[in-house]
Amino acid sequence: MKLLGNALVVLVALEHLYFLYLEMFLWTTPKGLKIFGNTAQKAEDSKVLAANQGLYNGFLAAGLLWGVVYPGPSGLHIQMFFLACVVVAGIYGGMTVTPRIMYLQAGPAVFALAALLFA
Repeated sequence: MKLLGNALVVLVALEHLYFLYLEMFLWTTPKGLKIFGNTAQKAEDSKVLAANQGLYNGFLAAGLLWGVVYPGPSGLHIQMFFLACVVVAGIYGGMTVTPRIMYLQAGPAVFALAALLFA
């Protein structure tokens, strides 16, 4: 179960690295406009905010990966802390932006957290 938990944590981290890429580099591109449902003008006006948001997603990914490689129980605690941050961010995004965020962001983190807790 520990291996499953670590694998799920890595998947959540990869998901957040993808969010970083989308928000920092694709925000104003046709793909970014389609994914986020923005107009070109709205994307251009908010690209600095999106890049900042992408950077935060990168920090979440870094923290999750740090927890995976950190030895002993402290690594587990690091993973659990960053997963909890992802869950809170996903719930907040789901409540304030679109419910889809709750499923895409918080959902995988909840599964990873549960796998770690039951390991």
